Amino acid sequence: MESPRPRIRLARGVSPWLAPTAAAAAVTAALTARSPKWALAAVPLTALTGGMLWFFRDPDRSPGAGRLLSPADGVVQSVDPWPDGRTRVAIFMSPLNVHVNRAPAAGTVVSVEHVAGGFVPAFNKDSDKNERVVWHFDTALGDIEMVQIAGAVARRIVPYLQAGAKVAQGDRVGLIRLGSRVDLYLPEGVEPAVTVGDKTVAGVTRIDRA
Repeated sequence: MESPRPRIRLARGVSPWLAPTAAAAAVTAALTARSPKWALAAVPLTALTGGMLWFFRDPDRSPGAGRLLSPADGVVQSVDPWPDGRTRVAIFMSPLNVHVNRAPAAGTVVSVEHVAGGFVPAFNKDSDKNERVVWHFDTALGDIEMVQIAGAVARRIVPYLQAGAKVAQGDRVGLIRLGSRVDLYLPEGVEPAVTVGDKTVAGVTRIDRA
């Protein structure tokens, strides 16, 4: 007997973008029956709606094994030792990736801080100064910091949780609309299991070395 396929939903927080686009596509498609000229608007709007449905997909997943799991789908952009002994793993998310981010470990959300900033491309080294949301989780490994960073196109980060919330490893914690980056800081003494160029899957790929 075949196992059921994972269910795919739409990410929370997409309505402000998807709803008006889909409505405009439906209206212009209906008007095409009156005048073929409306197809000039209906075709691109329908294509845009389809692209947004793909971009805002949010598939169900079973958590992988590891003390720390990837918070994001994407490609490892850098693995850097930090002055305080931690290691920063930066994951670049292209517009083709799922953009729902997940908790790297089980624990409690200590803080969720929005920091205003710019919107340079997320692969640029200056993106450290971009609009971002800084998370701190109290876990079995101690404090875990995760940073959602907006990119040149992604100008809205949508946290799903507030301070005090309990999370299981791999739980959905927030969304970044369009291309962006997520940084995970490994505590001192925890070695990374990924290198630059590795592909990651949120809630599945192990980030720490056993």
